[in-house]
Amino acid sequence: MSRIKRILVTGGAGFLGSHLCERLVAQGHDVICLDNLFTSQKSNIVHLLDKPNFEFIRHDVTHPVWLEVDEIYNLACPAAPGHYQYNPIKTMKTSVLGAINTLGMAKRCRAKILQASTSEVYGDPTVHPQPESYRGNVNPIGPRACYDEGKRAAETLFFDYHRSNKVNIRVIRIFNTYGPRMHPFDGRVVSNFIRQALNSDTISMFGDGKQTRSFCFVDDLIDGMMAMMNGPDDFVGPVNIGNPDEFTIMQLAEMVCELTGKSPKFHHKPLPADDPLQRQPDITLARTKLGWEPKVKLRDGLKKTIDYFKSINFDTFRAPTPNY
Repeated sequence: MSRIKRILVTGGAGFLGSHLCERLVAQGHDVICLDNLFTSQKSNIVHLLDKPNFEFIRHDVTHPVWLEVDEIYNLACPAAPGHYQYNPIKTMKTSVLGAINTLGMAKRCRAKILQASTSEVYGDPTVHPQPESYRGNVNPIGPRACYDEGKRAAETLFFDYHRSNKVNIRVIRIFNTYGPRMHPFDGRVVSNFIRQALNSDTISMFGDGKQTRSFCFVDDLIDGMMAMMNGPDDFVGPVNIGNPDEFTIMQLAEMVCELTGKSPKFHHKPLPADDPLQRQPDITLARTKLGWEPKVKLRDGLKKTIDYFKSINFDTFRAPTPNY
């Protein structure tokens, strides 16, 4: 058996964080979940609360916290546009101060630390698909900049701590991810479409639906994240973690309608400012360095996600912001 580690997961009650905590607890590690429950719900981790190797701390990562740990997964930050634009200054603080506080802890504890960065660092890309060497096309003063530039600044901090203080870092860039435990009111396209289809609502379609995204099932994403954390120390990233299969938003909507047995009825809205027209990861580096690539096809992952949405009561979920 591998050594039991003390592992901190910031944003651990969120969509991705709860799946990561579950996986780490099952491996026998001593897991500390830190979350302020702004865009997440305690119900995501309620099944872990009675585990002897799991602890939940309600705390905002913009404030320091003193813990003794071996590894840190820094996942804390609102990730859906409606949520991170609701309080853009707080979003920037979460990325920047959260990075500073967790990196400071990693330096003090000599802990390994992984930053959950994002494909949003590429902005509205002029290179397709996006390799890690692409530096992006980001509007630094636009409505999405609080998230895009916050995550870019966090990457800067990670590499400066690595170069200046020899902190053992890992940086992954997460592309669109979906699956069970998505918040039904997170404003993401998959959860919006599924919720609206199940409620027999008209589906909101921004633009003509020809913009593309690549959707990675959560189990695959967690596999990639953990492979990066447990990979060789001489590979710190950044590395793209996502599914390279590209779909238009209209194709996604039609697939959701088919799987829910609904007739597609669309209400078209204008595209939001700075919304990228294409998003597809080049995962050559992840395949080469980590031996990782996604396995779950979109149709199969959507079936599991729809089953989850059918199993929950939307009325028990508080919309984190009015923007969903």
